[in-house]
Amino acid sequence: MNPKKLLLTKYFLLALLLLLAGGGYFYWAKSRTADAEARYRTQAVERGDLAQMASANGTLNPVVLVNVGTQVSGTVKKWYADFNDHVTAGQKLLELDPPIYQAQVNQSLASLANVRSQLKLAEANAARAHDLFKQEYISRQEFDVSTQALEAARAQVALVQAQLAKDRTNLGYSVIRSPVTGVVVSREVDIGQTVAASLQTPTLFKIAQDLSKMQIDSSYAEADVGNIRVGQPATFRVDAFPNRSFQGSVKQVRLNPTTTQNVVTYDVVIGVDNPEQILMPGMTAYVNILVAERKGVVLVPNAALRFRPADNTLRDKTRGEKPQEGRRDGKGKPDGQNGTVYIVENGKPKQVRVAIGITDNRMTEILGGELKEGDTVIIEDRQPPAKPAASGMRLF
Repeated sequence: MNPKKLLLTKYFLLALLLLLAGGGYFYWAKSRTADAEARYRTQAVERGDLAQMASANGTLNPVVLVNVGTQVSGTVKKWYADFNDHVTAGQKLLELDPPIYQAQVNQSLASLANVRSQLKLAEANAARAHDLFKQEYISRQEFDVSTQALEAARAQVALVQAQLAKDRTNLGYSVIRSPVTGVVVSREVDIGQTVAASLQTPTLFKIAQDLSKMQIDSSYAEADVGNIRVGQPATFRVDAFPNRSFQGSVKQVRLNPTTTQNVVTYDVVIGVDNPEQILMPGMTAYVNILVAERKGVVLVPNAALRFRPADNTLRDKTRGEKPQEGRRDGKGKPDGQNGTVYIVENGKPKQVRVAIGITDNRMTEILGGELKEGDTVIIEDRQPPAKPAASGMRLF
């Protein structure tokens, strides 16, 4: 064979082998990438807005709820206000049977008439003793006795007058009047019921002063209360209107803690406007307080931060390296925590350390690290490794 043709044949075969090798490598790499894409579910890192909420349940209550009681005991004779009635300050709400208190007033009136007659007699005796003492018909001692009797009679009149005022006050207390203008939320008694005024005054009515202004008393765990400040906006929902969101704001963070089964919570008061008066006292409110907000930041799914590959060698690849720090605040302190995500590189997961910020329990803010917008991160392993089968018991 011609040497020149032989050389060309060798070159052709070599080129063909290289082409086949390149095609095989391309096919292998493509199949490996396809296998990786088939095994791992990924999501692109995006940029957007993020809002972090602190959530808790609470109860809607009127801002001012007055418990109307009684200062005297008796039997309910008649009531003049019922549930949901609008009442004004001083309006009659309830009347107790008054015969006992009326009898006490009549008794005091009789006693007053008696002591007044005694006062007149003492005044006459004192005047007569004064004339006789001037004429020296009686001694100084007799004159002083008549003067003392006059002063005692005056004191007795004053005492009975005070008792009469007390009895008249008690008679007036038998009529219960509203101390404020508002709406009757609850009526606790009925006609014929006996109420007893003791050290703990019984509640007869509950009156909400203004239902257009309400508040939510919610309990927040100590882990969340550090981020809550007065004036922060809040949204909430109630079961009565599941498709409607209501607005409010933090009115007060009370310092008094409540400990239940070693869990410490604090009462956070949310101010609520209720112009339509459709929110009722006692409704359960599901509250979200906006504690932090970011605009146009790099976001990564929380599932990517939770993902860990099955291969421990890949998981521990960067152990011992100095972690990335996020941005710093005005005092030079790090404003974020460290996290780990994985990307697919050459068909295998690659660990990437990042600094994370706030989260809304679905997406998390990325403050620093090698991850950038547009990268794809692994959020799930579709083919987790099978657990080794338990060895069976040997029968021999």
